[in-house]
Amino acid sequence: MKDWSAAATALYDGGFRRMFIDGQWCEACSGEVLEARNPADGSLLASVPKGGAADIDAAVTAARKAFEGPWSKWTPFERQALLLRIAEGFETEWENLCLSDTLDMGMPIQRTLANSRRVLGMLRFYAGQAVTIHGATIPNSFPGEIYSQTVREPIGVVGAIIPWNAPIAGSIWKIAPAIATGCTVVLKPSEEASLTVLMIARIMQEAGLPDGVLNIVTGLGADAGAALAEHPGVDKIVFTGSTATGQAIARSATGNLKRVSLELGGKSPVVVCRDADIEKAVPVAAMAVFANSGQICIAGSRLFVAREIHDEFLRRVADYAAALKIGHGINDDTDIGPIITARQADRIASYLEAGPQEGAQVLTGGGRVEGPGLDGGHFFHPTVLGGVTDQMSVAREEIFGPVISAMPFDTIDEVVERANATPYGLAAGVFSTHLGTAHKLAHRLKAGSVWVNMYHAIDPAVPFGGVKMSGYGREGGTEHMEEYLDTKAIWINAD
Repeated sequence: MKDWSAAATALYDGGFRRMFIDGQWCEACSGEVLEARNPADGSLLASVPKGGAADIDAAVTAARKAFEGPWSKWTPFERQALLLRIAEGFETEWENLCLSDTLDMGMPIQRTLANSRRVLGMLRFYAGQAVTIHGATIPNSFPGEIYSQTVREPIGVVGAIIPWNAPIAGSIWKIAPAIATGCTVVLKPSEEASLTVLMIARIMQEAGLPDGVLNIVTGLGADAGAALAEHPGVDKIVFTGSTATGQAIARSATGNLKRVSLELGGKSPVVVCRDADIEKAVPVAAMAVFANSGQICIAGSRLFVAREIHDEFLRRVADYAAALKIGHGINDDTDIGPIITARQADRIASYLEAGPQEGAQVLTGGGRVEGPGLDGGHFFHPTVLGGVTDQMSVAREEIFGPVISAMPFDTIDEVVERANATPYGLAAGVFSTHLGTAHKLAHRLKAGSVWVNMYHAIDPAVPFGGVKMSGYGREGGTEHMEEYLDTKAIWINAD
């Protein structure tokens, strides 16, 4: 196992890191700063500018200048070559990127390292997409010799706002399709995890990204984020985060009717049928929630188990949860890292208190973890709640922590109705060895992604996104490119 301590100390020493506007590293107009602290122990990693409306305005101006300037002359081949160089830069600095994410937001280092295939795959996928953008020649019925065709054009300046729980992948999912299509970007990372995004800007600049094509403004969501969503110079907003914030962004975007894509919260169901392969299903169903300490939008936190196997399955999930190693993310053997902030930890604790008060039974976990080596951080035992009913708050509301709410079911029709009885629709899981049952459930569950006998699978070529209050728009696949393009119809009279 590798000792990451020395590398961690070398990477962040408590110093000041500037944000990135028009190819320059700069301070906030206000001169104010925000602290970036390690959620595992509260230590100061660095400070970053506390950007606001004036900084957003400067970034949007730079992005507009770049979009209308030399960047607009870059060919698809050149944009593809740039993305491939960026991918090479990511590959070279992958360990530092992953260590930065682990230090800044707590995800265990082995999990961040394991994302290389996905992130590098995204960069190379969008590089491939850059040279496939095309319109169509369309026969029309207009009298005379009239020709009609379409062309696909970049939408313009994209405002991107990402959460703290996956900075590397979240950034690339916003930036790479913009580069591929010829758009420019102003990205506002979460104030809880900005450091890796600044590293990404440096790697892209070193790969030859022109000034103004990517701009990073660090700051609070209520200040910099709101200013970006409202800015009249932004043509499109892409946002990943909570449903409440997504609703506010959608309202803000009406000022200039900018296009909006939203990937929001979820309360995803996992359905374990009576014919499921229990040995394979237990670890997958458990980590559908416990991965990243439950701080993930697609967490399969509502566990529906067929009554015939309910007790045995929950016992096994509880045993699995109890064996998970809790600790600092830089420890190679850590399974469950820290919660991002004290505020989020208090929120999780309130649900762990409310669940038993409403009648749920704590099968394992149920509270905070304290002890040697955990001082200054916020850690929770992975928790399995049994005896949950659909009306309990732990079954209805997104907890964003390592908490499974388990419930029995009797029939397929019943579990479909109960699983769909939520305002969310981001993801769902099904475990069954019967092909017909798996197909039936996959088609009837109302979710943007349904995984059968697996969970958490995300690939650059496959679209991802939500329905209902989990948002709209897609990331991944050719559908993602459509989000960054406008279609123009051209008519030519040849008479």
